[in-house]
Amino acid sequence: MLLVLGGAAQADPAGAPTFRDLAGVGSDTTQGVVNGLADAITVGGVKVLGSYDATGSATITTKDPAVNANCTIPRPAGSGNGVNALVASLDGNTGCVQFARSSSNNSASYAGKNLTYIPFAVDAVTYAVRADSSISKKLTTAQLKSIFNCTAPGVGTTYKPLLPHFGSGTRSFFLSQLGLTDALNFTTTFSCVKDADAANTPIEENTGTFLIEPANVAPYSIASYQAQVNGVIPAVQGKAVLATLNGISPTALNTSSSFKRDVYNVIPSAQKGNAPYSTVFVGSSSAICQNADLIKKYGFGQAANCGDTAIVTP
Repeated sequence: MLLVLGGAAQADPAGAPTFRDLAGVGSDTTQGVVNGLADAITVGGVKVLGSYDATGSATITTKDPAVNANCTIPRPAGSGNGVNALVASLDGNTGCVQFARSSSNNSASYAGKNLTYIPFAVDAVTYAVRADSSISKKLTTAQLKSIFNCTAPGVGTTYKPLLPHFGSGTRSFFLSQLGLTDALNFTTTFSCVKDADAANTPIEENTGTFLIEPANVAPYSIASYQAQVNGVIPAVQGKAVLATLNGISPTALNTSSSFKRDVYNVIPSAQKGNAPYSTVFVGSSSAICQNADLIKKYGFGQAANCGDTAIVTP
């Protein structure tokens, strides 16, 4: 296994081989760190992880068309869509997708699909506002909830809350921490909240350029933000700044942050004991878990239970 530390990892697999044994899709939050791991990890001197970004071209080709002509698929955006693509590959026996990146534990939504959620890093979520905003940068969970359920005084004027598109792991995790239930029609039920911009473009998670008004407020991954401002991944924070939640600074990542979470790679449970899945993902001695410095470079902490396989779909 080879660890190489350099600049920001490129979008989609770069370098040889073009097509990798383990093709993965899904979360925007973890795409940077998994791209970095894909560049660093080799088995027998060969890169085996192929990580495809949540955004970019409309389709991706995950396997050599000369070998598998059916693996040009719509690009999955977000944790839920990534796991859906993995499930579709398994159900259709296509072999197009081998793992999914997920920034939330949504295993309960995939009953009977025989998936394992393997933690590898720790992130935390806070809220972001624009640097020129008059919104307090020291809100509590209760105050945030009143903004996102449209009951706070000034909603629609002082506050214009934004959410990433449905299927985003950051969105579902953030709402769950507020005691709200995510759904496709969430922004219909709570009409003060928007998950698309004025041009009806779905809002991408951890992308501050969507905050175009001082009244905008949105959830944001602390790890993603730190990686953006440090130039490790593309800088899309715009004028967004992270705020203090429940009195805890957004720099206090992975220790006392209120909305702390593990992030996962999701694999078929049947493959846990088979290489290269076992070599790359499973156990504290796996290739991913042995790359703690790289994980930290991308703003995350390493999960204490990195490589654990206890979380399975019901």
